[in-house]
Amino acid sequence: MYIHIPFCAGACDYCDFYSLAVNAAAPDAQRLMDAFVNTLLADAADQLEAFGVEEVPTLYIGGGTPSLLGAARAGRLLAGLDALLPNRPGECTVEANPESADEDFLRSCRDGGVSRISLGVQSFHEPARQALRRVGHSASLEEDLALVSRYYPRGFSADLIAGLPFQTGAVLQSDINRLLSFDPCHVSLYSLTVEPGTPLAEARFQAILPVADEADSLWLAGRDALETAGFEQYEVSNFALPGKQCAHNIRYWRMENWLGAGPAASGTLINDHRGTGVRRAYPPDLDAYLAAPRPAIQSAAFSEELDRAALIKESILMGFRCRSGPDRELFRSRFSRSIEECIPQTIARWQKRGFFRQDSAGLAPSRHGLLFLDSFLRDAFAELG
Repeated sequence: MYIHIPFCAGACDYCDFYSLAVNAAAPDAQRLMDAFVNTLLADAADQLEAFGVEEVPTLYIGGGTPSLLGAARAGRLLAGLDALLPNRPGECTVEANPESADEDFLRSCRDGGVSRISLGVQSFHEPARQALRRVGHSASLEEDLALVSRYYPRGFSADLIAGLPFQTGAVLQSDINRLLSFDPCHVSLYSLTVEPGTPLAEARFQAILPVADEADSLWLAGRDALETAGFEQYEVSNFALPGKQCAHNIRYWRMENWLGAGPAASGTLINDHRGTGVRRAYPPDLDAYLAAPRPAIQSAAFSEELDRAALIKESILMGFRCRSGPDRELFRSRFSRSIEECIPQTIARWQKRGFFRQDSAGLAPSRHGLLFLDSFLRDAFAELG
């Protein structure tokens, strides 16, 4: 289950996730967040009953900035979910920004069964942070991280971004060194993406962003530094210490079932016998979500049918993001065809180009091959028609 918390202290210029800027200390914002938690719990109860859910292996509370809920509200949400879910998830992750993950919030998460905290660090470099209007200040990041590492020793994840304004190789290496000094178990290293419609896409940013080749070189240097430090790249942008991969995200990449609650959240339910599915998503509209009818809140979501062809494409798209490659047995049982039967020409062509690992009998992308994933997928989709 994924739960979307749409509140942020401010919008970063690169972000295209649905969020609303709020002053968490203001009485009207507190009333809004109280009402939102009530609606979330009602939504979760509605979906669990409507779809006859018997097990929820992973729970991920993202956003937005879930830590803006504060300790008491986060505790109430976690306790409410614990009472509703048919089992305690084996992995429970909560996203947080360092400046709002105070000691009370972290204690509430730990006591509420949260096993992972995922921190949006992005960079310690203050010129880069200010250029993108990143909330918080680099001067307090080390103190914030020290606090998180006390509550979650080797149990927290952090995001970094390569290709930021004013970023050099030395700046990124410093970011990685400073972050690793607090012993995270997982690091997501993303390439900065300029999404249409965000402030970052405006012309004024072009002069301070690294050009494409420089940004690529920065990311590659970051990857090498993380691997040298013992982190394994198990997906395009994700690195983990042994045994510390994010089980929740792996379920997405394997195209397994999940439910989504909250405005802009989506869920996917797959019929393995037919090889088809349904995607259900809430509009990115908090007011509409709060006004949804009860008890059938999930009726406010819109549905999209995923036919066999669409689901095959998504399974290939998601599966090849992982270093282990797609789950071939799941693919065959779901579609009564192997991946090799679906895209034989693409596999043969890219086998010659070194896309696949030579030490694997499966279809696992090599470290080098992952750099050409987009081109591989274009060829695969062209062959699928």
